[in-house]
Formats: sequence, C-alpha cells, structure tokens
Amino acid sequence: MSQRVEIVAYDPAWPLRFLEIAETVRNLLPDSVLAIHHIGSTAIPALAAKPLIDVDIVLPTAQDVLAACPIMEAAGYEPRGNRYDADIFAFMKRSETPGQRLYLCPEGHDTHRRRMLFRDHLRANPQTAADYQALKRDLAEKFEYDGDGYTAAKAAFVNAVIEQAQCVQR
Repeated sequence: MSQRVEIVAYDPAWPLRFLEIAETVRNLLPDSVLAIHHIGSTAIPALAAKPLIDVDIVLPTAQDVLAACPIMEAAGYEPRGNRYDADIFAFMKRSETPGQRLYLCPEGHDTHRRRMLFRDHLRANPQTAADYQALKRDLAEKFEYDGDGYTAAKAAFVNAVIEQAQCVQR
C-alpha cells in the first residue's frame, strides 16, 4: 500500500532536527560537503508540512555526488535514485521521526537554486506561505495515498512562486 500523504502542524523541533541531520552528514562526508540547507515545508516557520525533513547537501561536482552515494547507503539511507533531475540523488530515512529526505546536489545546480528561492520567498511572504499551506492541506485530502499526484498538483503553485521570486531578485 502507498504511503499516506499526511500534513501536520508545524513542529518547532524541526529546525533542531535539521541541525542534527546536518551534523551527521558532515561527519559522513567530511571532505566534500560545501553546504547543507534545510529546504521544503519543514524549513518554513509556522507552516504545516509532511513530517519529513528535506535537506539539500551541496557537493563540489556531479562526480562527488556519485562518490557519496555508497556512503549514504552504508549509513542506512535508502537510495531513491535521481528521480527529479540529472546529477541529484535522493535518499530517505523513514526509521526516524520525523523522516528524512536528503538530496545530494552538485554545486550550482538549478534545482537546488530553485528550491532555495522557493524556501526564502515563503519565509519572507507569510501570505504566500499561508496560501501554500491551504493548498497542501486540500491536496493531501484529494491525493491521500498518491504522493506523486500530490507533488504534481503543487507544481503550478511552486513554479509561480519561484518565477515571482526570480523577478524580485532581478
């Protein structure tokens, strides 16, 4: 059976959990980590989210990403492949609460840049964050056992926010 799409109230422990995850990753990949960023809804104060800490781990090159993959697996992270974009590899750890989804990204990758724009825009714009939260709750009901459908249904909103954030940056 598919995993249920569950949206829960914001937990003020999420940022602290992110810091613990970041420390673990720095210890796993001490020579290659350039930056570790808390992304996704759990990175937005007061925003309801799936109880899953999303993390972008920036490494120097795509080759460093590939070299880090077996290290992540050996540490108990479930490989999820490069589902979203070439050169970015995802890993999950569901055995902990909240769960973890980590993305290994080469420096300068557009997907990472877009995630940061989205996160930062929501942090700076409470009304946009509230609109996103309402959308997420609605879609979690519509796609209760369809995580891919849930994610796809958010895409237009996410892309519009990123476009707006890019315009503000220019």
